[in-house]
Amino acid sequence: MAERVLVIGSGGREHALAWKLAQSPHVQQVLVAPGNAGTANSGKISNSAVSVNNHSILAQYCKDHNVGLVVVGPEVPLAAGIVDDLTAAGVTCFGPSAKAAQLEASKSFSKSFMDRHNIPTARWSSFTDPQDACKYIQDAEFPALVVKASGLAAGKGVVVARDKDEACKAVLDIMKVSRCGISVGLVKVSEDVLQEIKRSVLQKTVDGMRAEGTPYVGVLYAGVMLTKRGPKVLEFNCRFGDPECQILMPLLKSDLYEVLKNTLQADLSSSPVQWLENSAAVTVVMASGGYPASYKKGLEITGLSQVSEMGIQVFHAGTALKEGGGVITNGGRVLTVTAVRPTLESALRSANEGVAVISYPDAVYRRDIGHHAITYLTRTRGLTYRDSGVDIAAGNRLVDIIKPLAKATSRPGCNAELGGFAGLFDLKAAGFTDPILVSGTDGVGTKLKIAQACGIHSTLGQDLVAMCVNDVLAQGAEPLFFLDYFSCGRLDVRVASSVIGGIADACQMAGCALLGGETAEMPGVYGPNDYDLAGFCVGAVERGAVLPRLKDIMEGDLLIGVASSGLHSNGFSLVRKILERSGLQYSSPAPFGQPGQNIGEVLLTPTKIYSRLLQPILRSGAVKAYAHITGGGLLENIPRILPPELAVDLDASRWRIPAVFSWLQREGGLSEEEMSRTFNCGLGAVLVVSKQDVQRVLRLLQAQEEAWIVGSLTNKQPGAEAVVIRNLEQSLKDSPGRSPDTSVLQNGSETKPITLALWCLTGTNLQALMEQVKKPSSSAEIVVVISNRPGVMGLKRASMAGIQTRVVDHKLYGSRAEFDGTIDKVLEEFGVELVCLAGFMRILTGPFVRKWSGKMLNIHPSLLPSFKGVNAQKQALQAGVRVTGCTVHFVAEEVDAGAIVVQEAVPILVTDTEDSLSERIREAEHRAFPAALELVGSGAVKLRDDGRIVWNQSVHG
Repeated sequence: MAERVLVIGSGGREHALAWKLAQSPHVQQVLVAPGNAGTANSGKISNSAVSVNNHSILAQYCKDHNVGLVVVGPEVPLAAGIVDDLTAAGVTCFGPSAKAAQLEASKSFSKSFMDRHNIPTARWSSFTDPQDACKYIQDAEFPALVVKASGLAAGKGVVVARDKDEACKAVLDIMKVSRCGISVGLVKVSEDVLQEIKRSVLQKTVDGMRAEGTPYVGVLYAGVMLTKRGPKVLEFNCRFGDPECQILMPLLKSDLYEVLKNTLQADLSSSPVQWLENSAAVTVVMASGGYPASYKKGLEITGLSQVSEMGIQVFHAGTALKEGGGVITNGGRVLTVTAVRPTLESALRSANEGVAVISYPDAVYRRDIGHHAITYLTRTRGLTYRDSGVDIAAGNRLVDIIKPLAKATSRPGCNAELGGFAGLFDLKAAGFTDPILVSGTDGVGTKLKIAQACGIHSTLGQDLVAMCVNDVLAQGAEPLFFLDYFSCGRLDVRVASSVIGGIADACQMAGCALLGGETAEMPGVYGPNDYDLAGFCVGAVERGAVLPRLKDIMEGDLLIGVASSGLHSNGFSLVRKILERSGLQYSSPAPFGQPGQNIGEVLLTPTKIYSRLLQPILRSGAVKAYAHITGGGLLENIPRILPPELAVDLDASRWRIPAVFSWLQREGGLSEEEMSRTFNCGLGAVLVVSKQDVQRVLRLLQAQEEAWIVGSLTNKQPGAEAVVIRNLEQSLKDSPGRSPDTSVLQNGSETKPITLALWCLTGTNLQALMEQVKKPSSSAEIVVVISNRPGVMGLKRASMAGIQTRVVDHKLYGSRAEFDGTIDKVLEEFGVELVCLAGFMRILTGPFVRKWSGKMLNIHPSLLPSFKGVNAQKQALQAGVRVTGCTVHFVAEEVDAGAIVVQEAVPILVTDTEDSLSERIREAEHRAFPAALELVGSGAVKLRDDGRIVWNQSVHG
């Protein structure tokens, strides 16, 4: 829903902010307090008479008028704590806190802060006595010629003196007029680079404020002088500059409202700020005659409408509406005339043409604006490499950043020291006797475009390493070392270090060394914000262990599939096309994936690296072949490891297909062949194993990762396909994780998300339910597993299956009601519709049970109503009955007394002990609980208000 925004201030800066905010579809109305003639009743923009000095009144005004965001323009309200007071009152306000605003409000604080955090600034000292200041100026060993008022001075508190006498006069004038403290410093002019300013000034300032317990939120505007010793900070402004803001807003391509909101939510990096390309802006300030000293007010202004027709923006500052119509002057700075054109020369020409049309008595303005810049840009000088767009200094800084990252990947055979012409690896030191080298190279395709659009770069490193390492593994090789290639149009050290840092982390995950790489800045080949990646991995395998072992592979061998994390790094050109067709954005909530994720985050889930998981199994000799399911999907990658006379028979109902594939198939209208030839469909790796070894290999895999027996090898018939995938279309339709509004079973009932609360140590009933919901016919999805004990096996099994888990420890709560209340909040958080209790031994409170009546199942190890409570198996043996079993029932306030859904009998043998009987009852539970789940989840069984069950024959029959 569109919001109302309040802008605080009355100048050209505030008019520009209001003008830009009004362009946002998220903004219903922009109020400006107190505003000026330009912000009075102009489309979405209007003025407000609310007092901005009384923060309590202002906060109440915002609440009464449903103001969703307050944007503070000037520095004085910031220093007075307007952000602190409005935020405390529950009103969202953009700008730094009063404490953070001291960076501008107190020059003494600012200088001390810079000294504390090693931020380059001029030598300085602070005084409250003018005589002490003058003595310092005269005695200083350097030319102390810059005099600044320590407090706020509306941009007029600085004097750059020609000599020491003029500097002393400035001290006396400032102390007489402002009665503030003053700061004195050195300035010398030279050149340096913008990246150095970001690194040594801006980043250090943000980090320093955070370290001192005052995180900076808002606009930070640093005045910097470039010297022979590098950039030196003159001062900080804690808000948009004036008239700088009047140039920035017309050049801003992004939605200003979104930029401010993202900043407040510490999420600005997810949507990088975009600016108009191939555009220049010039602003000329028109002032009153006599400004900054005395000047007249109330002079009529003409020509404003004509300038607007010329495509030139006029931002009002010192203006007011004239009674009876028209606009009059009401301040020193009256108007700012801004023109945006393709070149600086044309923008300057248009701005001056606009100024010439506007008229009021004694108007003054500078006629030399922009000329120095044009002269500088068009000057004749010798070219440098940087003039071509290549920044060697930035490249050197990147190397310094990544050297320790690479060093951390050292392993036997290699110390991963960067800086040489080439890298060395000692195979003998790595333990090889008769090795064969194996190499692989790959990229991450157009997944790059999504990462760049989302501003998320750190995960691409794992994609790159995984794509290369997993290929090398297919030959049975251990990955030894990795090299990367990063090419770009303009080197952004922050982005590049994020990508390469991800590569280094992934190398550690894979067990290989980051031995070297290349960074290539190629302006003209790539756009300024574009980059590309390539990776190279070298591994080794002993001569007798090379895969695939084609002579050993035969009909009847089984195929084990190892789960992927999602799309991995293939098919993204098609993914982007489908997303474009759907009308969704990367920032849109994902109709697949985990709750709270957006589409971009799910699509950028990094590729799994299988080296540490698979290497011990490959070395055992039990695996005859391994296929990395990469570009070409299931149809093209599995045949690459097989003899030509064999074919593949896969059954898609045997593995879990992540919901993202179902969504892509449905939104894109993709055929089964297109899906299986483009995507991995949930399998990142496929192993060929004999029937004798399959269970052993499967157990080893499932201890760490999801894995399934997914098919077998058959003799290939003439003219037959090399790979046949059965049940793919149905499995895609029934894939867990689909949004409820599109999840419809064949019988028409909606999928019901379920959650399990566990006490048991093994989680065997959970495993049975997890297996059940994988079936295409299942009407349920497990969205969360809850336990009141951390570390139980059930939680581990859920996590390995990609299911969310929560621990709510009952020992941390003072009462059962508090404990149950927390459980209830978790269930509500996940949108749970049915709760299954498995081994949950705590008694639930009446209000909780009543709220979840008809939505909560429990399983008990007896044929209820016999043998309620604990030790049911022991009770049955002591009673001498010949039959017991298990019961799944709705939970009621009385223990083990709810309506029965499913029962399964278990005979009691003469030789039975409590343990042997419990084991056979547990096997029955693994059949009964899934059956009950489906009956309730599909709507076949419901609980009436009187506590009795009603059967829906149209569903069940």
